[in-house]
Amino acid sequence: MAGGLKLYNTLTREKVDFEPIDPDNVRMYVCGPTVYDFAHIGNARPVIVFDVLYRLLRHTYGADNVTYVRNITDVDDKINARALRDFGGQIADGSMSLNEAIRAVTGPTESQFKADAKALGCLEPTHEPRATDNIAQMITIIQRLLDMGHAYVATGSEGHEVLFSTASMADYGMLSKRKLEEQQAGARVAVESHKMNPADFVLWKQSEDTEPGWPASFTFEKTATPIYGRPGWHIECSAMSDRYLWEEIKDRLSPKAKAKPHQFDIHGGGLDLIFPHHENEIAQSCCAFDNDLMATVWMHNGFLQVESRKMSKSDGNFVTINELLATEKFGGRQWPGEVLRLAMLMTHYREPIDFSVKRLEEAASIADYFYNCAVGHISDNADVIPEVIDALRDDLNTPMAIQAIQKSTAAKSSLAASIYFLGLQNQQLATTNARLAEKHRAGRIEAIDYAFNEMAAEQRGIDVAQVESAIAERIGLLKAKSFAQADQIRDELAVKGIQLKDGKDPETGERTTTWELKR
Repeated sequence: MAGGLKLYNTLTREKVDFEPIDPDNVRMYVCGPTVYDFAHIGNARPVIVFDVLYRLLRHTYGADNVTYVRNITDVDDKINARALRDFGGQIADGSMSLNEAIRAVTGPTESQFKADAKALGCLEPTHEPRATDNIAQMITIIQRLLDMGHAYVATGSEGHEVLFSTASMADYGMLSKRKLEEQQAGARVAVESHKMNPADFVLWKQSEDTEPGWPASFTFEKTATPIYGRPGWHIECSAMSDRYLWEEIKDRLSPKAKAKPHQFDIHGGGLDLIFPHHENEIAQSCCAFDNDLMATVWMHNGFLQVESRKMSKSDGNFVTINELLATEKFGGRQWPGEVLRLAMLMTHYREPIDFSVKRLEEAASIADYFYNCAVGHISDNADVIPEVIDALRDDLNTPMAIQAIQKSTAAKSSLAASIYFLGLQNQQLATTNARLAEKHRAGRIEAIDYAFNEMAAEQRGIDVAQVESAIAERIGLLKAKSFAQADQIRDELAVKGIQLKDGKDPETGERTTTWELKR
């Protein structure tokens, strides 16, 4: 049943009843990664948190009635710096342009992020737009801001820039509750002489000939200024949210939604984005479209520490999602995606998390219990436990939802449905498991779930072909009675978390060996 959802709104600093502008077109935007490096475990938190919200919105309003946008920032000075660091030699000798080097950085990094999100049990967003595919939309919004007196063209130490005039917006600071006159020059607000106000921020800046850029011309005070350049960070999200949550779907929106043009329901991200990023998004979008609100509800997940310390490379506690999934860097073992997801959801999204080996071990124990509850009990007709939905409708209270599953005496099928609903087990794998288990009971096959093994092995970076080759070699050694060598192969696979099971083909009597990943 629709309704009953309460969310904490950072804008008003209170928990509010969520009422979408158009229940048939619920719209959510979440800031995605800047693809200059593999995503770290802190980046995983908003990905997981807002995936849970996406699932809940789909459950409440219908899967076809929710649009979820999470962007990819693929133009940024950090990306340029990484390209120069990794490919400086090729750029210097002319064998690679800076733009080619940038693509060599962003392409694999974006692909890895999407693989990480999938391994964490996250559904794909409706749209995952790249900033570089939305430059025209950014230029259009910037010119609107110039035309309406909210921006100006100036020349700084790095050339021409278009800057947002924070003094032109009476409510600037509405999200962070910072008053403009109280803002001092600091780590996150650059002061330069060409700015009218220290808090003014870049909408567009000039690029050198060797830097990535796009041709643009901006008219300010009746003078057109060509600026070959690139966008500022904040304008990217204003442009992409407006394109995919208004421009491309406005024809199907309700009259009520059309009466609130360019406004959508939920904007999410981490606490660190409240200022300046989200504050500046609001300024751009509200001023460009003459709106009081950009999004109705603003949600922010809490910070994450690693082993009680702020995560940093210098302290040696920096760990990426991929390292947790595919290496033994953290805690001396690999951690399945559902364990990482559960470790996040065991704490309410607005509370800080201390990410530790102890926490992961606790999550792994719960995940094993959930796996045993879910396997073989998939049913298309089973309902999610009501207490799970009730907990999530109370500002995404995932700890309470997890406890509801643990304490429930509901049918196994409902437990399984609840576990899948939270993304804590892979429903596709479970469906295959159930099908193979049924065949096994009927005596038609003697097998462990190959589909599960192949997909889970891919998540852990294990080459399935090499595993099968090693098993075939071992069978040959057993036939030749070379037992010591066969045992060596078995032990080497066990170190990788692969457990072998020997048997006989019921029809031919030949030796067979199947394998599974230890959980």
